[in-house]
Amino acid sequence: MKKLFFVCFLFFCVLSQSQTYVKVNAVTTLLTIPNVGIETSIGKKSTFQFDITASFWKSINGNPAQFYIFIPEYRYHFREKYNGFYVGAHVGGTLYNFQKWNYFNTDNYEKGVGYLAGITVGYQKKIKERLLLDFFIGGGNHQGFYKGYLISTNERVDGSLKYNKSGEWLPYRGGVMISYKLN
Repeated sequence: MKKLFFVCFLFFCVLSQSQTYVKVNAVTTLLTIPNVGIETSIGKKSTFQFDITASFWKSINGNPAQFYIFIPEYRYHFREKYNGFYVGAHVGGTLYNFQKWNYFNTDNYEKGVGYLAGITVGYQKKIKERLLLDFFIGGGNHQGFYKGYLISTNERVDGSLKYNKSGEWLPYRGGVMISYKLN
Protein backbone atom coordinates (compact mmCIF):
# COMPACT_ATOMS: atom_id res chain seq x y z
CA MET A 1 0.00 0.00 0.00
CA LYS A 2 2.82 2.42 0.89
CA LYS A 3 4.57 1.72 -2.40
CA LEU A 4 1.37 2.34 -4.36
CA PHE A 5 0.80 5.64 -2.54
CA PHE A 6 4.36 6.77 -3.24
CA VAL A 7 4.19 5.84 -6.95
CA CYS A 8 0.84 7.62 -7.35
CA PHE A 9 2.17 10.70 -5.56
CA LEU A 10 5.28 10.78 -7.77
CA PHE A 11 3.19 10.38 -10.92
CA PHE A 12 0.81 13.19 -9.87
CA CYS A 13 3.68 15.56 -9.08
CA VAL A 14 5.46 14.96 -12.36
CA LEU A 15 2.34 15.47 -14.46
CA SER A 16 0.83 18.37 -12.54
CA GLN A 17 3.65 20.91 -12.62
CA SER A 18 6.14 22.28 -15.08
CA GLN A 19 9.08 22.34 -12.66
CA THR A 20 9.76 19.10 -10.81
CA TYR A 21 13.04 17.95 -9.28
CA VAL A 22 14.04 14.52 -8.03
CA LYS A 23 16.54 14.67 -5.19
CA VAL A 24 19.00 12.58 -3.24
CA ASN A 25 20.79 13.65 -0.06
CA ALA A 26 24.54 13.23 -0.63
CA VAL A 27 25.41 13.44 3.09
CA THR A 28 23.01 10.80 4.43
CA THR A 29 23.57 8.51 1.44
CA LEU A 30 27.30 8.46 2.22
CA LEU A 31 26.30 7.38 5.74
CA THR A 32 24.25 4.53 4.14
CA ILE A 33 20.96 6.15 5.21
CA PRO A 34 19.32 7.21 1.93
CA ASN A 35 17.13 10.31 1.82
CA VAL A 36 15.28 10.75 -1.48
CA GLY A 37 12.61 13.20 -2.46
CA ILE A 38 10.69 15.07 -5.09
CA GLU A 39 10.02 18.81 -5.12
CA THR A 40 7.49 20.45 -7.41
CA SER A 41 6.19 23.95 -8.05
CA ILE A 42 2.78 24.88 -6.60
CA GLY A 43 2.87 28.67 -6.93
CA LYS A 44 4.92 31.70 -7.86
CA LYS A 45 7.22 31.40 -4.81
CA SER A 46 5.96 28.10 -3.38
CA THR A 47 6.97 24.49 -3.78
CA PHE A 48 5.91 21.19 -2.25
CA GLN A 49 8.47 18.54 -1.34
CA PHE A 50 7.93 14.97 -0.23
CA ASP A 51 10.91 13.01 0.99
CA ILE A 52 11.67 9.74 2.69
CA THR A 53 14.67 8.94 4.88
CA ALA A 54 15.34 5.30 5.68
CA SER A 55 17.83 3.34 7.72
CA PHE A 56 17.58 -0.29 6.65
CA TRP A 57 20.12 -1.46 9.25
CA LYS A 58 18.60 -4.24 11.33
CA SER A 59 21.43 -3.64 13.79
CA ILE A 60 24.67 -1.76 14.28
CA ASN A 61 27.00 -3.45 16.78
CA GLY A 62 24.05 -5.61 17.85
CA ASN A 63 21.75 -2.62 18.50
CA PRO A 64 18.56 -2.09 16.44
CA ALA A 65 18.92 0.85 14.04
CA GLN A 66 15.94 0.76 11.65
CA PHE A 67 13.82 3.84 11.03
CA TYR A 68 11.73 5.45 8.31
CA ILE A 69 10.81 9.15 8.16
CA PHE A 70 8.14 10.46 5.76
CA ILE A 71 7.97 14.26 5.38
CA PRO A 72 5.61 16.24 3.15
CA GLU A 73 6.66 19.90 3.27
CA TYR A 74 5.43 23.28 2.03
CA ARG A 75 8.28 25.65 1.10
CA TYR A 76 8.23 29.41 0.63
CA HIS A 77 11.11 30.84 -1.46
CA PHE A 78 12.04 34.44 -0.67
CA ARG A 79 13.45 35.43 -4.11
CA GLU A 80 12.41 32.84 -6.65
CA LYS A 81 11.75 29.12 -6.68
CA TYR A 82 14.81 26.89 -6.78
CA ASN A 83 17.26 29.76 -6.33
CA GLY A 84 18.12 31.29 -2.97
CA PHE A 85 16.86 31.06 0.60
CA TYR A 86 13.64 29.33 1.61
CA VAL A 87 11.77 28.26 4.72
CA GLY A 88 9.55 25.18 4.95
CA ALA A 89 6.90 23.82 7.28
CA HIS A 90 6.11 20.14 7.57
CA VAL A 91 4.13 17.46 9.40
CA GLY A 92 5.28 13.88 8.90
CA GLY A 93 5.40 10.37 10.25
CA THR A 94 7.97 7.89 11.55
CA LEU A 95 8.30 4.13 11.99
CA TYR A 96 11.17 2.84 14.08
CA ASN A 97 12.87 -0.17 15.66
CA PHE A 98 15.70 1.72 17.24
CA GLN A 99 17.94 2.22 20.24
CA LYS A 100 17.65 5.90 21.21
CA TRP A 101 20.66 7.99 22.13
CA ASN A 102 19.80 7.91 25.84
CA TYR A 103 19.74 4.07 25.78
CA PHE A 104 23.29 3.65 24.42
CA ASN A 105 25.31 1.17 26.51
CA THR A 106 22.11 -0.46 27.80
CA ASP A 107 20.11 -3.51 26.72
CA ASN A 108 16.99 -1.44 25.85
CA TYR A 109 15.44 -0.43 22.53
CA GLU A 110 12.08 0.75 21.21
CA LYS A 111 9.64 -0.28 18.48
CA GLY A 112 7.04 2.28 17.53
CA VAL A 113 5.46 4.93 15.38
CA GLY A 114 5.34 8.68 15.67
CA TYR A 115 4.53 11.97 14.11
CA LEU A 116 6.60 15.09 13.78
CA ALA A 117 6.02 18.74 13.04
CA GLY A 118 8.70 21.28 12.35
CA ILE A 119 10.47 23.68 10.06
CA THR A 120 13.28 23.58 7.54
CA VAL A 121 15.61 26.40 6.54
CA GLY A 122 17.63 26.09 3.36
CA TYR A 123 19.40 27.57 0.39
CA GLN A 124 19.22 26.33 -3.20
CA LYS A 125 21.92 27.05 -5.76
CA LYS A 126 21.56 26.31 -9.48
CA ILE A 127 24.63 24.57 -10.89
CA LYS A 128 23.44 23.92 -14.46
CA GLU A 129 20.19 24.10 -16.41
CA ARG A 130 18.81 20.90 -14.84
CA LEU A 131 21.01 20.54 -11.75
CA LEU A 132 20.85 22.31 -8.39
CA LEU A 133 22.13 21.87 -4.86
CA ASP A 134 19.82 22.21 -1.86
CA PHE A 135 21.58 22.92 1.47
CA PHE A 136 19.16 22.52 4.38
CA ILE A 137 18.68 21.87 8.08
CA GLY A 138 15.48 21.24 9.98
CA GLY A 139 13.88 19.89 13.07
CA GLY A 140 10.93 20.17 15.37
CA ASN A 141 8.88 18.12 17.77
CA HIS A 142 8.57 14.33 17.54
CA GLN A 143 5.81 12.52 19.42
CA GLY A 144 6.44 8.79 19.69
CA PHE A 145 4.22 5.85 20.62
CA TYR A 146 6.37 2.81 21.36
CA LYS A 147 6.96 -0.41 23.24
CA GLY A 148 10.26 -0.99 25.06
CA TYR A 149 12.19 -4.25 24.71
CA LEU A 150 15.44 -5.90 25.80
CA ILE A 151 17.92 -6.51 22.99
CA SER A 152 19.19 -9.73 24.57
CA THR A 153 15.83 -11.50 24.97
CA ASN A 154 13.38 -9.41 22.90
CA GLU A 155 11.24 -9.36 26.06
CA ARG A 156 8.98 -6.37 26.70
CA VAL A 157 10.32 -4.37 29.65
CA ASP A 158 8.41 -1.12 29.91
CA GLY A 159 5.47 -2.41 31.97
CA SER A 160 2.91 -0.51 29.91
CA LEU A 161 -0.22 -2.32 28.75
CA LYS A 162 -0.35 -0.67 25.34
CA TYR A 163 2.10 1.99 24.17
CA ASN A 164 4.42 4.37 25.95
CA LYS A 165 4.42 7.97 24.79
CA SER A 166 7.26 10.43 24.60
CA GLY A 167 7.95 13.75 22.97
CA GLU A 168 11.20 15.45 22.11
CA TRP A 169 12.45 18.54 20.31
CA LEU A 170 15.09 17.35 17.84
CA PRO A 171 17.08 18.32 14.78
CA TYR A 172 16.11 15.42 12.51
CA ARG A 173 16.96 16.49 8.99
CA GLY A 174 19.75 18.16 7.11
CA GLY A 175 22.32 17.80 4.39
CA VAL A 176 22.89 18.59 0.76
CA MET A 177 20.34 17.40 -1.77
CA ILE A 178 21.60 16.90 -5.30
CA SER A 179 18.55 17.76 -7.42
CA TYR A 180 17.80 16.97 -11.06
CA LYS A 181 15.04 18.75 -13.01
CA LEU A 182 12.71 16.29 -14.78
CA ASN A 183 10.99 18.68 -17.20
